Amino acid sequence: MSNEDRNSMNEKFRPADNLDEALQRELDEALGGMSIEDIVSAEEQAVKAARPAAGAPAGAASGVRRGTVITRQGEDIYVDMGGKSQGVITVSQFGPDEPLPEAGQFVDVVIEGFDSENGMLVLSREGAVMQAAWETLAEGQTVEGRVTGLNKGGLELSINNIRAFMPISQVELFHVEDLTPYLNTKMRCNVTEVNREEKNVIVSRRAILEFEAQEQREKTWESLIEGQTVRGVVKNLMPYGAFVDIGGIDGLLHVRDMSHSRVEDPATVVQAGQVLEVKILKIDREARRISLGLKQAMPDPWAGAADKWPVNLMVSGRVTRLADFGAFVELEPGVEGLIPIGEMTFAKRINHPSEIVKVGDVVTVRVMSVDLERKRISLSIKRAGDDPWMGASARWPDGSIVDGIVKRTTEFGAFVELTAGVEGLVHISELSDQRVRTAADAVQVGQTVKCKVLTVEEDRRRISLSIKQAAMMGAFATSMTTTSEPDPEKPQPKRKKPLKGGLE
Repeated sequence: MSNEDRNSMNEKFRPADNLDEALQRELDEALGGMSIEDIVSAEEQAVKAARPAAGAPAGAASGVRRGTVITRQGEDIYVDMGGKSQGVITVSQFGPDEPLPEAGQFVDVVIEGFDSENGMLVLSREGAVMQAAWETLAEGQTVEGRVTGLNKGGLELSINNIRAFMPISQVELFHVEDLTPYLNTKMRCNVTEVNREEKNVIVSRRAILEFEAQEQREKTWESLIEGQTVRGVVKNLMPYGAFVDIGGIDGLLHVRDMSHSRVEDPATVVQAGQVLEVKILKIDREARRISLGLKQAMPDPWAGAADKWPVNLMVSGRVTRLADFGAFVELEPGVEGLIPIGEMTFAKRINHPSEIVKVGDVVTVRVMSVDLERKRISLSIKRAGDDPWMGASARWPDGSIVDGIVKRTTEFGAFVELTAGVEGLVHISELSDQRVRTAADAVQVGQTVKCKVLTVEEDRRRISLSIKQAAMMGAFATSMTTTSEPDPEKPQPKRKKPLKGGLE
């Protein structure tokens, strides 16, 4: 430092020019005989300590410091910050019902800047803001202002009677359409530009919010654990799910974890701005990704399903989707059962469930089985009505001759429908008394045939038939009729001699 600067410093610290004699005596005792060089060194250190980090609000980047109160003079409280540094904080930063600190007491403060004219650190209480004035207003400073007006470009503020402007992009962390709710409100903001000549001040609330959000994110990351239930706010929706803010951190709520029911569109379950209770499913700290679940935070609809839907219970449900192997039916939100294609109808053999039902149909079904461990319920439509197999052994007893229609042929025989829903099998060996290579060589689909009932297994829903034996029985009956009943119109031969023994 030059001699000229040192002389200037001496002039600044003359008691008559700066402080009254009583206050100067107290400060001299606290300074303990510091020289001008000591004060200069302390000033340089204080300037470095008060310099804010790039992009962060002043004071917040410096952190909270603890100092010792030296004395209180009028509206100012002088604080020893250690390391030959002193600072000043205003009385106005303490609440009306809050006691002011006395000499010797500790106070937690934030360094807002350095007053080179008086060689003092400019302090504010933790969480408080400075009382701005044109002489002390500086870029990076945290101040409090009241919104006095608004326009398309942003907000007009009054900061201790200093007019300031906040661009609309600096009001929130997100885009703001309507500025009306901010009118006449107070807000903490960061000074980003000061032009004393043109009396222009530009401020940003977003800078404060970003700094606070970053601090909150770090705290949240440390506290989160998998399996924890937290509260979050839906930020935006995507085709595959929704992003939820849980304390400054965005987690992904995938569409498959939104509901126990099948979800096609996330917008049918959640909306932007909605508050949710979600469960943390997975945390990837290295990639800083979090997977969330909404349905996992809800009661499990499968709990007690075996008691709610016992076997043979008749229930109604809505068809939700079709597959080649069957149709899914929703019994209640989160619980679906499957109707296999073979349980659709007794009337005919079908190739696809769409031949019987369509999505949205309400159907009556019978519960066939419940597997809680695998969360599966088997249902049947055809068993919900009259079962044509009931009493089959009485309707078609063994040995009886019945008429049927050939429904289909296979390598091993032909299936013949006796009535709607009941089919019997004619094995290839029972199709004809002649050797046949395939069933189609003996019968055709749609053909009406006579069959002999060989066996009926009602519990297994099986009937064995024989066309060959039915034909043989028919031929035998015909031959018996021919030999035992002579034609009355045909003349009978006369015996020439009477039988011996008197027999006629």
